[in-house]
Amino acid sequence: MMAETLTTDIALALLANTIATGAILVVLITMLGPISGAHFNPAVSLVFALRRDLPRRDAAFYAIVQVAGGIVGAILAHAMFALPLLQASSTVRSGAAQWLSEGVACFGLVATILAGIRLQRGAVPMLVGLYITAAYWFTASTSFANPAVAIARAFTDTFSGIRPYDLPGFILAQLAGALVALALMSWLLRAPVGDALPIHVEEQS
Repeated sequence: MMAETLTTDIALALLANTIATGAILVVLITMLGPISGAHFNPAVSLVFALRRDLPRRDAAFYAIVQVAGGIVGAILAHAMFALPLLQASSTVRSGAAQWLSEGVACFGLVATILAGIRLQRGAVPMLVGLYITAAYWFTASTSFANPAVAIARAFTDTFSGIRPYDLPGFILAQLAGALVALALMSWLLRAPVGDALPIHVEEQS
């Protein structure tokens, strides 16, 4: 909304969205990670529930709060910019390319989180923020990568919106990408057994 206020250049508006999203993700994950695991995404919560790292009942409640929080956030943003509080997006985002983009976006996000937790836990906030910043630009959909975000964006007829009719395709693609990432990373990051280390480095005397 701020970008639309300041410029009519679509690329510049997207860059503004990118910087704001990536930066606030780093802040929120750093602050809320120790409290709730920084669960902002139903697809990510589903993955953790399937890994048995999060009780399924909690994952269901998380998803409800994630979606509700997104919608409240959209309304709050409208209020800050003196726009009608309740809106429905008219922005068409549909088709195989968009769905593939969302599958790729959510796949990469989940892979980044799982690998980060296993290999560089302290770097996860920065890894996620940087991944989403990059994914804005390497996906045709601008990387929603989050069912709750997709639903929230259906409630704003602004630059970032998505037509409600197009939501099912996005959400299914996101969930599919998350599940593929879970399967692949479960194999890729499996704990080595005995001396079967992925990289063997001989000590130099």
